[in-house]
Amino acid sequence: MPNPVPALDQGLAAALARSGVKGAVTGLERLSGGASMESWAFACGGDSFVLRRAASPEVMAGRALDHAAEAALIRAARAAGVPAPEVVAELTPEDGIGSGFVMRRIAGTPEPAAILGLPEPGRLLAELAATLVEIHRVPAETLPPLPRLDPAQGVEVLAAQFAGFGGDRPIVALGLNWLRRNLPALGPEGLVHGDFRLGNLLVEDGWLFGVLDWELAHIGDFHEDLAYGCMAVWRFGSPKPAFGLGSLEDFFDTYEANGGRPVDPARFRFWLIYRTVWWALGCLGMAQTWRSGADRGIERVVVGRRASEQELDLLLLLEEEAPEEERDRLLPAPPAAAHAELGETSAAEIVTAIGEWLAATKDRFAGRERFEHAVARNALGIVARELTNRPQVRDKVLADDLLAGRASLATPGLLARLRRAALDKLAADQPKYPSIALARAQWEHT
Repeated sequence: MPNPVPALDQGLAAALARSGVKGAVTGLERLSGGASMESWAFACGGDSFVLRRAASPEVMAGRALDHAAEAALIRAARAAGVPAPEVVAELTPEDGIGSGFVMRRIAGTPEPAAILGLPEPGRLLAELAATLVEIHRVPAETLPPLPRLDPAQGVEVLAAQFAGFGGDRPIVALGLNWLRRNLPALGPEGLVHGDFRLGNLLVEDGWLFGVLDWELAHIGDFHEDLAYGCMAVWRFGSPKPAFGLGSLEDFFDTYEANGGRPVDPARFRFWLIYRTVWWALGCLGMAQTWRSGADRGIERVVVGRRASEQELDLLLLLEEEAPEEERDRLLPAPPAAAHAELGETSAAEIVTAIGEWLAATKDRFAGRERFEHAVARNALGIVARELTNRPQVRDKVLADDLLAGRASLATPGLLARLRRAALDKLAADQPKYPSIALARAQWEHT
């Protein structure tokens, strides 16, 4: 099979040779996943490696950590006992293959479905809690310069991003208003991984073998790491609230039993809501990145339509504080079903037919191509549903009122309207998202 990226093997061989690894690079394979960075598996000198890279400078623009800092951080974490990869070599401009670094490959799978199906999930959850303690204890003097996340400043950064994206998504505005009203006092700070969740953890035989993707690391509140992996989106359909593996009580108890600081449930809730708003805006940012031309990959443009997942999850979190009469209010009627088509095929029908043809050809693909083939089918489904029944998603007036506190979940009928809008939008964007079944069970009562 020809090399999928000309010169990638030569550049990797040059980088590894500087670290004493000699030989030809073989078996180059682009790994699935990775909406922001590329990962390539390969062999050299009788060993297996993974390249993590950005193919262009535009991908790295605006990032708090460049690859040199990320590599230094991974080395510091590994030296402190965290199961982080071994960084073997760093790319230079002379290598001609972009920015990045090479790690020795670790055994294990990152696949959430395989991890959630383990026979002893509680054991792994305990290991995750203990590993987070290790991360949060990495000595500050061993770390490269890292950004610091102050909660108040972080919320205002999110608010500025929201305004830059149009400031017209009411549920996100509701979340920003809540964050401003519930800012926690400053507390002890330390290293925060920033992306510690299923999908970024390598597990083998029920044990944690590796912690990946350190690009979001910063100095901040340890509760943020505890909360992030507990977001509904990163539990991948599991009803268990702690990483999809167990209870929050067991998770917190184990974290503390391994020497972690006492867990404050209110701070945990703040960061759970903060990171839900953060990822909703992150999805909108993916769309902007695609539009800018910095990354025209199909995965990025489709992730741009996942903001609706976070809007629904955010409403499920925030509605706990709505008055009981508003939580019990009936939803408005759903939009009328699309009429049956007659005559010429509609645009939605043509898109659906293309998606069905792609589904019938999926077995012709493998590896990264099979993954992107699935993403393409998902994209066509989004287009077909938008052509028939996607609701209006923008309401600047209501968003302004919610952000300013002129409207709230106590406003008569507003929660029911937001629920209906969240359900209908998500049904068009990502109808298989697990939270939609939970929301319907809770909201569509008679």
